Amino acid sequence: MINNSSCERWDRLENKSLDQQFVREIVQGLSCSPFEGKAVLDAVYRVYGHYFETSTSLKPGQLRMQVLATEARAGQSIAESPQLMVVLTVSDEKDDLPIREQGGVVALRRHKIERLCREAFDQGGLLTVEDLAYRILNCGERTICRDLAFFRKRNIFIPLRSTVKDIGRTLSHRLAIIKLWAEGKEYTEISRKAYHSVKAVQNYVDKFKRTVLLSREGYDSKHISFLLRLSTALVEQYLELSRTLPFVDHRKKELSAFSKKNGTHRKVQS
Repeated sequence: MINNSSCERWDRLENKSLDQQFVREIVQGLSCSPFEGKAVLDAVYRVYGHYFETSTSLKPGQLRMQVLATEARAGQSIAESPQLMVVLTVSDEKDDLPIREQGGVVALRRHKIERLCREAFDQGGLLTVEDLAYRILNCGERTICRDLAFFRKRNIFIPLRSTVKDIGRTLSHRLAIIKLWAEGKEYTEISRKAYHSVKAVQNYVDKFKRTVLLSREGYDSKHISFLLRLSTALVEQYLELSRTLPFVDHRKKELSAFSKKNGTHRKVQS
């Protein structure tokens, strides 16, 4: 019996390669068939193959890897998603050996997961659970999922495609950002803690403010969801936070000032 999910996984992994990216660029740029795109790739190899050499700029323990770019849309297939090359540190003896000595293999793997994901994210890329399991650490997906659960319990945000792009069952990183903002943390500090750009943090806070404003003007969750292009679940979470979070004084004033400045929306007709 063929395991379709397993086949799809290997197809996704295969799609994250330089060859596949080149073929995709040729197909989209020249409006040709995948067969013709592969023919062009073969010709490139025949002509320029002897020039393809690995750069010596990598440090010991580092590798280059093709990964999804952060601008890849949620739900977009990997074959059609923008990708880029990042440099990842798989092994750093000075950093890794003390952790292995003190915490064992599990602690070392978790340390590597955190480092690898941060490095990819800092370079504009996002790793996936499959990348970690099958392309880098050579372990099972369940092992990686257990490690990610370990991080979640400790409120450590790991920037993966499933967390940054809201693919999966959790909205925790957005809610964590709003909580930090409500506590009075500055955008730069929130950015460091949540591993999001300052621009992304500002966008989340802005959507939270608009959610609260629309709710105060009488809009329900479904209408707010439609107007702000947010999921209904996220809108409801934002509204719950607006009722329960202990906002510091200057955040209360900021939220109130935003409502006064932007409170010109028309009431929804019943």
